[in-house]
Amino acid sequence: MHEPGSAPSQTPDTAGVRDTREATAAADGATDAPGRFPARERLAAGAQFVAGRLTRGTSGRTHAVVDPSSGAEVYRYELAGTDDVDAAVAAARAAFPGWAGATPGERSDALHRFAAVLAGRAEDFARAESLQCGKPLKLTREFDVPGTVDNIAFFAGAARHLQGQSAGEYSGDHTSYVRREPIGVVGSIAPWNYPLQMAAWKILPAIAAGNTIVLKPAELTPLTSLLFAQAATDAGIPDGVVNIVTGTGAEAGERLVSHPGVAMTSFTGSTAVGRRVAELATATVKRIHLELGGKAPFVVFDDADLEAAAHGAVAGSLINSGQDCTAATRAYVQRPLYDAFVDRTAALMETVRLGDPFAPGTDLGPLISHAQRDRVAAFVERARAHARVVTGGEAPRGALESGAYYRPTLIAGAAQDSEIVQSEIFGPVLVVLPFDTDDEGIALANDTPYGLAASAWSRDVYRANRATREITAGCVWINDHIPIISEMPHGGYRASGFGKDMSAYSFEEYTQIKHVMFDNTAVAAKDWHRTVFGDR
Repeated sequence: MHEPGSAPSQTPDTAGVRDTREATAAADGATDAPGRFPARERLAAGAQFVAGRLTRGTSGRTHAVVDPSSGAEVYRYELAGTDDVDAAVAAARAAFPGWAGATPGERSDALHRFAAVLAGRAEDFARAESLQCGKPLKLTREFDVPGTVDNIAFFAGAARHLQGQSAGEYSGDHTSYVRREPIGVVGSIAPWNYPLQMAAWKILPAIAAGNTIVLKPAELTPLTSLLFAQAATDAGIPDGVVNIVTGTGAEAGERLVSHPGVAMTSFTGSTAVGRRVAELATATVKRIHLELGGKAPFVVFDDADLEAAAHGAVAGSLINSGQDCTAATRAYVQRPLYDAFVDRTAALMETVRLGDPFAPGTDLGPLISHAQRDRVAAFVERARAHARVVTGGEAPRGALESGAYYRPTLIAGAAQDSEIVQSEIFGPVLVVLPFDTDDEGIALANDTPYGLAASAWSRDVYRANRATREITAGCVWINDHIPIISEMPHGGYRASGFGKDMSAYSFEEYTQIKHVMFDNTAVAAKDWHRTVFGDR
């Protein structure tokens, strides 16, 4: 995937100039609905995609997609009920034998066509993603959409490389080999923070391996998941291979996870909900893949490049308004660099431009909803009792008041066991704490229940290598934070879940292994039979 750009490094503006800049960014954004959502007509028939066509949900309830930058409703749809889930699973089951029986080359060709279709619609996808999530267009254009196209292209190639172990005569009298086979119907649930990329991460390895899938996107952000499924069908992927049900977790989600026709569940979301998913899935003995919460540490040793670390901290903590399970949330800085790091990071944060996601100068958009904005603000307000808010810590006024915006926030002086350090905030908030020895820094980095991602900053290769070995996380970056690529796996340790997205390693989640054994002797009465009857 393409990695996002760093925050700008110019001198911070005064508060008055900053507020003016925010108002200008909001005023400059395209406010016409067709310009913001050019693909609206493609979703006119409903928000359920079953057996290759859009339908309306049967729950009897509707839900609105809201632009979080303004609070305006942009798309209303009928939510899925349990009957819609059943229909989607039936469609996936019907499509499974044909898709599983396709050759790797045939599946690969279909995915290559899929990548081309999505690339041709890149701007529509970028605008729909920015509209429903509040992401700046430069993020969706340069990160979400091209990264997703690259993911499809990767799995188009990987579909041709699903081998088992080579054949061999391990017993002496038999030839053994291993088949890697698809599991069946996959029931996946994706979150609202990266709807397009999460749809890709769930759907692509599943179908590249020969499975069929029913995906439930978050009801807040279904637009690009539906467009993604349409693009797959338009590329020639057979009807029923990719299905979307858009409903609530309590109704559609629980039915999907517990459905007897679903062979595997993949879930990305909070650790609390992940426990419920695991409970439902294990009741029907399903395979489970869980990518859960995170609280990524950002460890800065005293020999680190201060400018690089400060820029990395701002970019790594603020990407997607901090609504990223791998975002930098806890910066541990060795004491000789601590004060300079706090000052420089605060200064850089103050240059970040809040504004309309569709405005050219916007760096940071709103949070997903006013409820999420208020949740983040409550974390910060509670932290004021025992820590110092260095910068930020408030919602902007003026032109951005109607949106779910929150200023980039840096907090210092919090205790390691405090809520602001231990709990996942999911907003543009970075907490900075000092440490003295290398042992202490690594211990603090590991001192939460999570283990999804981390970074370490040092110019000493031995120090950096020690950090990669001893920090408990599924991904450890050195002198950077956030970049991901299709060829490498993504997944966590401990309370951050288990299993991998992306890369060839993801096929371990979406395939099952079969041992095949051929007798080579043509002897009717074999020597081992005497253990059951007769003598040698």
